[in-house]
Order: sequence, then structure tokens, then C-alpha cells
Amino acid sequence: MSSGHGKSDERPASVPDDLPAVDFTTFVLSLSHSARLHLGDAPDPVTGKSDVDLPMARHSIDLLALLLEKTRGNLTGAEERVLTQELDDLRVRFVEVSRSRK
Repeated sequence: MSSGHGKSDERPASVPDDLPAVDFTTFVLSLSHSARLHLGDAPDPVTGKSDVDLPMARHSIDLLALLLEKTRGNLTGAEERVLTQELDDLRVRFVEVSRSRK
């Protein structure tokens, strides 16, 4: 938000400079990373350990599916491709991890 002073793309002082821009793609990738974390594909940033939590992975995947459903027709081509590709990849990975745990 700009008050007419300074640049409109300035971040508030409380937002670190090393955080990615807040946009739709970053939001999708954040949800995707959460799912990958729960699928054991990424280490927990606190513990450094990779653990599988299938119910939480499913929850993150379901959130992405809901986002796709609710934003249909309102995304740019690039945004829709990112969301669809992440969702497809995560669904495949979920099945792989589920089968390997049986």
C-alpha cells in the first residue's frame, strides 16, 4: 500500500527483504512445499528430519485442489499451469509414498 510517498512496491519495515514476493505463484508453491514436507520429501525446518504425515499431506493437496476449483477462469495461463502441475505432481507423489508405506 502506498500513501503517495515513496515507491508503491516498498515493503513495510516489518517484512524481511529476503522473503519472496507475495503473489499467487508463491502462495501455490508454499502450499506445495507444505505437502512435500509432509510427504517426507523435504526436511522439517525446525528438526531437520524428514517425516511422513499422510493425513497432513492429503490436507495440503486438498487445499490446492480447492484453490484450483475456486479460481477456475480467474487465473492467468501461467498461474493455472503452476497450480495444475504442482497438484498433479503431488497427487502422483502421494500415491507413491502411500504405496511404499504398506
